[in-house]
Amino acid sequence: MVKVDATVARNGFSDLINKVRYGSHRVLIERRGKEVAALIPLEDLRLLEMLEDTIDIDAARKALANPKNKIRVPLDEVKKRLRL
Repeated sequence: MVKVDATVARNGFSDLINKVRYGSHRVLIERRGKEVAALIPLEDLRLLEMLEDTIDIDAARKALANPKNKIRVPLDEVKKRLRL
């Protein structure tokens, strides 16, 4: 993994994008010695999104299986409560 300071990342952003896209590198951006952001290949992002979806689906299934959650609230009521 490549680590760069935020100023260096800003000045060489297009080069970092090329490293990520064509070299499949991951770039960790630091500010004042602390990790603040990362550039990752799209494939890594897609994998993270799939993992998040799997976790969300599992949590929803567990919530639906819980007997305490048998009362259904209509969408209009939810929107009203949330002032949407």
